Amino acid sequence: MTERDVILNELAQGLRPMSQGIEWFDIHGPREQAELLLFLRHHCMQARAVTEDGPESIRRAGLRPTHTPAVLITCGPIDQQLGKIAGLTPADERRKAFRLLVAVLAVADERRRERFCSGGCGHWWHSLHSAGDDDSPPHEPAFPLRC
Repeated sequence: MTERDVILNELAQGLRPMSQGIEWFDIHGPREQAELLLFLRHHCMQARAVTEDGPESIRRAGLRPTHTPAVLITCGPIDQQLGKIAGLTPADERRKAFRLLVAVLAVADERRRERFCSGGCGHWWHSLHSAGDDDSPPHEPAFPLRC
């Protein structure tokens, strides 16, 4: 488990606000952002994302249906479309792609949790706690926040 894995899973599970996620994403350069998007795409596929996850993911990401990543996710097989979304290059489109891919991961992982992990599991990412939970010590963000 890496810091990147923890941050992405905290974002997908709502344990970290998306505003912090965008700030963290923005501190990376274009090359690192591209790697993060590809990594996030891989997580989405591992969580068994399906084409039907698109509309709910768009809603959760707060995107308009006309935004490029939202259009892409509704236009074909999920594995191909997630690759196209991860490959978007303008900075504004990369931010939208990041938000959408986090939402796809959230939708797919929630379904996986309900179907396969409802009786308990050994997935470390299903044992994350938000800062301030009574049974876990609060933690500081794993990246510097700018005021």
